[in-house]
Amino acid sequence: MAEEKSGLSKGLLIGFVAGAIAGAITALLYAPKSGKELRSDLKQKAEDLKRDAGEYAKAARAKAMDIINKGKSHSGNIVAEVSDEASKILDDADKVLSDIRERVADEGGRIKTAFRAGAETYKANKDRSRNSI
Repeated sequence: MAEEKSGLSKGLLIGFVAGAIAGAITALLYAPKSGKELRSDLKQKAEDLKRDAGEYAKAARAKAMDIINKGKSHSGNIVAEVSDEASKILDDADKVLSDIRERVADEGGRIKTAFRAGAETYKANKDRSRNSI
């Protein structure tokens, strides 16, 4: 998109300069003036065209810088939004992991308690069967 605008700007500048030169030359050649006056007029027109082209180039640079700055600002906003969203996702993932760890710890404690109770019951039953023999 930027290349397309740059090409359009160059084309407009070239067209402007070429049209101005052609118009100035045509006007000067049809005007009844001496060679010295004609050369003076050509020189003045060339200086005017140079000045106009410089002003147009300055305006084009200013416009390009404005577009670049807007693009940087927009990309900075996008990066900030993505960063915020990534932080939220990471925070949510940490919460989920903490919940899972807590549940695993609770279940681990229950399993240990159940296992100990089962082992004690097994021992007690084993001791009873030895005593009954």
